[in-house]
Amino acid sequence: MSKVATQPDDTFDVDSLRLPSGIAASLTRPKSQRFRPGQKFLRGPIPWDWLSVAARLPGKALQVGLAIWHLAGLKNAMTIELSRVPLESLGVTRQAGYRSLKALESAGLIKVMRRSGRKTRVTILVIST
Repeated sequence: MSKVATQPDDTFDVDSLRLPSGIAASLTRPKSQRFRPGQKFLRGPIPWDWLSVAARLPGKALQVGLAIWHLAGLKNAMTIELSRVPLESLGVTRQAGYRSLKALESAGLIKVMRRSGRKTRVTILVIST
């Protein structure tokens, strides 16, 4: 009996460590549900202090504030032109919209520039606590 010298195998099979495809797919986390294309959204972050002040105002001030933040998110700007369409989708009438803009402005949350025959220009103000 003669001994044959064997050399260690230096090759390593990486594929031997892979999980079968069915198991690997079940271990991945599902993506969080976002929104579908064309679906409306509210872009944030919106300062909680701003929201809490708006929520304590009378009438539909919070809905008007959310509509303003929605448009600001779409335009990526803190100054927007406000029309009745986004307000109506939140159940805000024209008169309630006027009152809410005055309330938000009096609370120091927005600056309003009213222009005859044109859309109202609204600037969101940063409040300090």
